[in-house]
Amino acid sequence: MTDKTMTPDEVVGRLRSGMTVGIGGWGSRRKPMALVRALLRSDITDLTVVSYGGPDVGMLAAAGKIRKLVAAFVTLDSIPLEPHFRAARQSGAFELTEIDEAMFMWGLHAAANRLPFLPVRAGIGSDVMRVNPELRTVTSPYEDGETFVAMPALRLDAALVHMNRADRRGNGQYLGPDPYFDDLFCEAADEAYVSCERLVDGFGDDTPPQSLLVKRHVVTGVVEAPHGADFTSCAPDYGRDEAFQKLYASTPWAEFAERFLPPGGDEKQYQSAVQAWHEEQK
Repeated sequence: MTDKTMTPDEVVGRLRSGMTVGIGGWGSRRKPMALVRALLRSDITDLTVVSYGGPDVGMLAAAGKIRKLVAAFVTLDSIPLEPHFRAARQSGAFELTEIDEAMFMWGLHAAANRLPFLPVRAGIGSDVMRVNPELRTVTSPYEDGETFVAMPALRLDAALVHMNRADRRGNGQYLGPDPYFDDLFCEAADEAYVSCERLVDGFGDDTPPQSLLVKRHVVTGVVEAPHGADFTSCAPDYGRDEAFQKLYASTPWAEFAERFLPPGGDEKQYQSAVQAWHEEQK
């Protein structure tokens, strides 16, 4: 029985500047925000971030942590375009590879299966090929002779994902309506770190096997982080904190970071600051 439990700071202590880091979740849904906040408090920079982007990308971009972003979108869902991402992108703060959602998925599949690329129809006939001139096409060797995009593998040095439940060995369970490809992020990475709402002793015979999304053999570390996806949603444990998300989206980054993510702070300090803000609104 291997105990893989870690703290957020221990996870970040295993990361290095210049890494390619995949971040699970989708938009403003079940993002591993406690791990992202630990990363924000570190001196790590020059990252290539691979994400179906949400506030994870917005915060890392605003903090100057990103050198290159690979994404299909960056959204807060109820707020269509992540404003801190937009500001950083408009200022030319980092390089962007923007691809179709399906291309992104198959890039993860290719990496998970240790393939250099996979042929996909997504992207053909669109501006994806124009804005990404480095992409190549391949022709089927069979009678159909069809042309496909050769989607390169999205190989990751590390992956960060958030689950509803996990055990100490690294098995991760989701309880909401969507897996958000978090299993592929973990399988595509050299090291994978899973935060969870609650650690459990194990999963019994009554556990639906399809809910055990992340398998222990691909997981390096597990972090118990209650409300670790906040302010994004983590159904069914909690919904998105829309009021706080609006504050985040409308507040200059320096002002937001000074109050909620000050130097020397930690996750407990962040959650206390958020609670204090909510009390003020009453």
